[in-house]
Amino acid sequence: MNRKNVILLLTIITFFNLTLFSQSKDKVNKVVIDAGHGGTMPGCVGKKSKEKDITLAVALKFGKLIEKNCPEVKVIYTRKTDVTVEVFRRAEIANDHKADLFISIHCNASENRGAHGVETFVMGLQKSEASIAIAKKENADILLEKNYKENYGGFDPNSAEASVIFSLYSTAYLKNSAILASKVQNHLLKNTQLADRKVQQAGFWVLYKVAMPSILVELGFLSNKIEEEFLIKESTQDIMAISLYNAFIEYKNQIEGTKYPLLFVPNPPDKEPEKSPIVIENPKEPQYLHTIRGMGYKFIQ
Repeated sequence: MNRKNVILLLTIITFFNLTLFSQSKDKVNKVVIDAGHGGTMPGCVGKKSKEKDITLAVALKFGKLIEKNCPEVKVIYTRKTDVTVEVFRRAEIANDHKADLFISIHCNASENRGAHGVETFVMGLQKSEASIAIAKKENADILLEKNYKENYGGFDPNSAEASVIFSLYSTAYLKNSAILASKVQNHLLKNTQLADRKVQQAGFWVLYKVAMPSILVELGFLSNKIEEEFLIKESTQDIMAISLYNAFIEYKNQIEGTKYPLLFVPNPPDKEPEKSPIVIENPKEPQYLHTIRGMGYKFIQ
């Protein structure tokens, strides 16, 4: 089969899947919460923490808020403990339940120890080298799976075929995904005052395979010693969960025309006084300066 026929076949299959699983646009009755990584897939590893532990803690807190305050919404977790769940299986869970939303929670890392901030992704073509790098990092778990070649069929998010599929996905779900992503980004920024790395598009397998509006949120950088200390605090994780919940409620209210109230956000975690700045040594990107709730820091040039 030549390349053009392969692209055509993938286009037809993707269109069929999008149509088959397409959900009602005026209801948000089921949400899948995906705690990134887990089990034998630790994700990013900081000096004091692992991504899989932080994402699980935030995911469970977030889900409990929905269950408590919106009992009519069914919450489906891709994992509730420290177990290995293959990337393709996470998408299957969402599709099997015919969910209305898919929210994947992650933490970030970079060779540049000065890199920091929160960013939220929707499925699409990568727009920058940074988004390509993050997609490769999150997709890397695929290579840790036993039968990854069979499970993923030679998936290459940078291929021409993937570009066709991504564009189809964008037509079907990008609008609502972008609405949710914007709300998540806004609430996380407002409640944590982490640096704004914007809402972006990138090629994540787990988003590509789910047939519903979906986002992937990177809560911060475990490679940054300030943000790692910030993210491992339970009080921070509470704020992250409430931020995700309030974004979900705003999305639900907009889609359904309901008027669910938002939750109160508690005071931020303990912070360093501004007169005693924390220092990050020798970053590669000294232009990224930010203050985390008074945790002032400066770069040494």
